[in-house]
Amino acid sequence: MRASRPLDSFGTILSGLVKRLGLESRLLEHRLQHDWRRIVGEPIASHTWPDQIRFKKLYLTVQNSVWVQQLTFLKPALLAKLNGAAGTTLITEIALRVGELPSAGEAETSASPTIHKRAVSDAALTEASAHAAAVQDPELRDRLTQVMAEALSRSSVR
Repeated sequence: MRASRPLDSFGTILSGLVKRLGLESRLLEHRLQHDWRRIVGEPIASHTWPDQIRFKKLYLTVQNSVWVQQLTFLKPALLAKLNGAAGTTLITEIALRVGELPSAGEAETSASPTIHKRAVSDAALTEASAHAAAVQDPELRDRLTQVMAEALSRSSVR
């Protein structure tokens, strides 16, 4: 008779799947956009926007050069806050660039789980749905399915 081994928790399985699919930084990017004001505080959030994360570098859009100068001095503290929110070191550098910030409505839309930024194949969507089927929260399941489908579509193109 086979010895029974303890079951892995769903969180452990999901964490492993996220790592295997390379989605950690993409999920953090979405979380930063969604919770930006809470994470960095109102004064910084009203003059900045987390645009994207690539190769552990956060590209931060800043309202003007005065804020670029101010944030240059605050980078170490900002990095600590961001990695604290992530629970691990997923960001090692911050690139500041002056640009137009999204309006409040656009910011909500870009962080919304119902917006699909990249076209995905039906096969990728089907596979992602199968992986995320055990997630009980419908909003989380839908968003996770979309992010995994995007990653699967992106990896199948290369």
